[in-house]
Amino acid sequence: MTETHCNVWDWDRLRMVKVKGTAKLFPPDEDVEVPILAQFADYLSAEVRAVIVDDDGLLTRISTDPEEDDTPFVAYLPISVAESLADCRTIQYSKLQELDRLGPGVDFSLYEDEFGIPHKVAFKFNPLNKPLRLQMAWNELNLLKSLPPHPNIVPFGRVVLEDVESRVIGFTTKYIPGRTLDNTNIPFRFEWMRQLTQLVDFLNLELGIMHQDIAPRNLLIDPDTNKILLFDFNWAAYGKKRLLDGRDNVTGVVFTLYEPITNDTLFANIPHWNRTIDMVQSISEWTCNRELDSDVSKFRNFLNDWVAMRKSDGNLERYLNAPNRLTWPDLPTAPDYNVPFNLGKTLDEEPIWRTGLRLRRTAMELGQYCFRWERPPQNAKQGQKWHSQTDV
Repeated sequence: MTETHCNVWDWDRLRMVKVKGTAKLFPPDEDVEVPILAQFADYLSAEVRAVIVDDDGLLTRISTDPEEDDTPFVAYLPISVAESLADCRTIQYSKLQELDRLGPGVDFSLYEDEFGIPHKVAFKFNPLNKPLRLQMAWNELNLLKSLPPHPNIVPFGRVVLEDVESRVIGFTTKYIPGRTLDNTNIPFRFEWMRQLTQLVDFLNLELGIMHQDIAPRNLLIDPDTNKILLFDFNWAAYGKKRLLDGRDNVTGVVFTLYEPITNDTLFANIPHWNRTIDMVQSISEWTCNRELDSDVSKFRNFLNDWVAMRKSDGNLERYLNAPNRLTWPDLPTAPDYNVPFNLGKTLDEEPIWRTGLRLRRTAMELGQYCFRWERPPQNAKQGQKWHSQTDV
């Protein structure tokens, strides 16, 4: 039977592994390669580029052949050409001590600043060369570094640079040890709703920023101040750029408040473009399944008044014409992609030269600098660690 393969990205060890087998093993529309690799990924040496499995998904042999490595090349921008980041404080990657892995692309880290003062931070990074991910990472970094200090936003920290060529590989934010709003054991406070609506008004109507992912999981509760803190701005839009249907912040706030009060997560599984405010606002009585510091009617009356104000005529125009609208340049094209590489030969045996995206092994053959993310496995598995390379 014909041999086929799937590339799997291991978020724990930050590397790609090719899973090879027969076509029988990989039925269409089923990501069987992820659980197959998960069985033994932690035990593979760093040199393994591919694993070969039988039709039962059992490991038969491994390959360390570099030609099996289909890891894409990510041309991270040198800080010297990222002009919009010129005023940011920076930290070298080697100075970050990993304390934990919080999720895909987010580490809990520690570093000492120039004065020897320790800082616990969340380090956010993107190791995948996918246009949408790269654009989202660029926008979030530029947005966070441009935001004025706000008591309900997790503070931005520093730009993280790799050590060899000072290329931008991520950023840090202050680490907040509190739990998120989706923790049902935490009594829900009326003041948090007031803070959230005021914050959304500030972002939308003052700065022209639409977060587009307002949700309980993205709202921390600061144990020191007992205030809510919004984070995860990677879906954010500024003005009309990247503005998506069904992701407006008013709708997000309504569902964000409905879910913690009722503990009803049904609507969280509905795609944003299929959700409307009326789905929950039309429910005559919200069944309270969480401890509140005020009667549920007080929450609903405040929310209804706020929604009516935000849905009034000219709301979109107010957003688009925000007086202190934040802007930043588009993601520059890294000069590395202008270097031509040989893609093969024509029928006439003439070389085919291309520029643009390439594999990491191709870039290495050209002598281009490649930052490598590979690291040892974490002992405790936390969350989903593997993703098929077909993911966004």
